[in-house]
Amino acid sequence: MRLHLVRHGQTPSNLVHALDTAAPGAPLTAEGERQARAVGRALAAEPLDAVYASTLDRARATAAEVARPHGLDVQVREGLREVLAGDLEMRTDEGSVHRYLSTMVAWASGDLDAAMPGGESGRATLDRFDAVVDELLGTGAETVAAVSHGAMIRLWALTRAGNLDAAIAGRWALDNTGVVTLETGGPTGWYATRWQDQVVPHAEPAAPAGGDGPGGEPLPV
Repeated sequence: MRLHLVRHGQTPSNLVHALDTAAPGAPLTAEGERQARAVGRALAAEPLDAVYASTLDRARATAAEVARPHGLDVQVREGLREVLAGDLEMRTDEGSVHRYLSTMVAWASGDLDAAMPGGESGRATLDRFDAVVDELLGTGAETVAAVSHGAMIRLWALTRAGNLDAAIAGRWALDNTGVVTLETGGPTGWYATRWQDQVVPHAEPAAPAGGDGPGGEPLPV
């Protein structure tokens, strides 16, 4: 299977760097709507068999533009939700953002039992996303687009793709409507082929996961 993980378009919360992870979430801005149409056009030539989205409004609106050229309905799944901020929801202060990102660094380093304050553990977060991916694999679809969220896409991709590690992901941005493409195969079951405009080498990285963490831009929700 080829899996395109698409980050949603821009929202007002992105502009103020808010930890916006609860439903229904902020809608797309006018720029976000333009970005959604653009990524829909960019994926129009892909032979998509299905389009999935998280339950949040911004993901569903973006997915509608991806699905439109293919005449597909958007399949909505709770498991594709953003990494939940818990007690940090809608905060914008530096301390809260640091706590959110440092918890993800712990997960990427292997401490999956660490939890967001008032939120999920890393294990629970990955398990719910894995369940949706297992569903996709079970359909027999060859090419699927799933519209999710910046932190969630980063976390899942770098922990599941054998040729990604946290140092690589930390150097590469994941912009609104950026696409990370993965394919099945290899010793870990998945490998990344593209990260936005970057072609990802198929070989597994020499350095272990850890170090820079799943960061990049300050707040990818």
